[in-house]
Amino acid sequence: MRRRISCPSVSSRLLSVLFVLAFAPVAGAEEGPLGPWLQARVREHAAWFTVQQGGEGRPGSLGLWRERAPGEAALPNFVPPTSLAPLIRAVEAGVVNITTVSPRESGQAGMKRSTGSGFVLTPDGLVVTNNHVVSGASRIAVRLSDGREFPAEVVGRDASTDVALLRLSSAVEGDLPALYLGDSDRMEVGDWVVAIGNPFGLDHSVSHGMISAKERVLGVGQFDDFIQTDALINPGNSGGPLFNMKGEVVGVNTAIISQGQGIGFAVPINLVKDLLPNLRENGKLERGWLGVVINDDRDGGERRAPMVKDVYRGSPADAAGIRSGDRLVAVNGRTIGSYLQLLRKVALLAPGTEARLTLLRQGGAQQDVTVRLVARPAQEAAEGLVQRTSSDEDLGLALRDLTPEVAAPLKQEAWTGALVAAVTPRSPADDAGLRAGDVVMEVNRKRVKDVAGVRAALSRGSAAASILLRVKRGDSLQYIAIAR
Repeated sequence: MRRRISCPSVSSRLLSVLFVLAFAPVAGAEEGPLGPWLQARVREHAAWFTVQQGGEGRPGSLGLWRERAPGEAALPNFVPPTSLAPLIRAVEAGVVNITTVSPRESGQAGMKRSTGSGFVLTPDGLVVTNNHVVSGASRIAVRLSDGREFPAEVVGRDASTDVALLRLSSAVEGDLPALYLGDSDRMEVGDWVVAIGNPFGLDHSVSHGMISAKERVLGVGQFDDFIQTDALINPGNSGGPLFNMKGEVVGVNTAIISQGQGIGFAVPINLVKDLLPNLRENGKLERGWLGVVINDDRDGGERRAPMVKDVYRGSPADAAGIRSGDRLVAVNGRTIGSYLQLLRKVALLAPGTEARLTLLRQGGAQQDVTVRLVARPAQEAAEGLVQRTSSDEDLGLALRDLTPEVAAPLKQEAWTGALVAAVTPRSPADDAGLRAGDVVMEVNRKRVKDVAGVRAALSRGSAAASILLRVKRGDSLQYIAIAR
């Protein structure tokens, strides 16, 4: 018959022995060198014993670190991920393989065959992919996970966002496994994501990771707003979906950095949602125009809702009662915190679209107004609509600080200038030849290292003179003059 030993009883006896052994010499050596040392050891053992008996806290050796007591709750609201197999089974049928055939470059014979990925948007045959997957293709074939293959045609595509909308042939019976779209604005850095696609022609390969960063600017175009993820995205993944843990599409995988590992980028699905009606109706990006001049001010570098500096007469903004000094805090219920966000949300909406704008008036009152966007007028017509001019009139440039986070993907040195994030079409900057991705390093022969430096240099210049910029484009430096 086995004998059971009570651990608490053994612990109590052990502690008693320790107390006896410790205090026995202390009684006769209080003044000796061993007394304080033995008392300190007794206190340590007593603290350890209290924790073992369920006491509060658990100090490490000599109090150098903390450990959780047995049974103590871990991080709040955190559920460690287990298997992703149920999620993948639920969504993989909506991921498609796209094969294109296109003529080779001039001087080369034959046809070029390429592969990419996409996902089913509607049961009747609309498919989303990347623009670069289907650009220049003479034939497009889409294969589903169940083996069915359909010819497809381009409904609309846009190079600035790298998004394309396809329609499968009329043979589709309206039973395609359409995926659900999520809300990319609600995703946070650290959220788990899954990418499914066809890298190197390997059908329905799955990778997982997390969101590493949001609103990455890579210098691709004025609508740069990428989700960065460490889920593996390789050639052939382009156009495939990026899923959240609810099985909803939160991004369209679109870009990789060949020199890095575990660095991929996806177009946020909310940007795609704004663009899709435009592509379906117009076949391309027909940009809406609001009719405001924005002062993208910042308070100590903190992002703030863009402020209206000027309103064009007869514009949609004028008709809606938007005034100088108003801050535009949301478009269709989605919060905006910069000029670039406002540009993306408005310009992606087609002319004729009604948008609900949330304004913050100068007195602090918040108001919603409805605006029907129109096509952007020619530059000459727009100049005649402006209510007034000022010495710092809009040059058509959207600038961004070249922070270390922004500079690293672009292989630039941080704080060596201001990154041109966007150029307004037919603006003075556009006419002068500036491009998104340029880095402004000098203004009127004055060295600048950030956006504030550019604005300070512009404010010191003559209103009648042209503006001379020294710009870094790739590995070359050049001077560009902008006529005011």
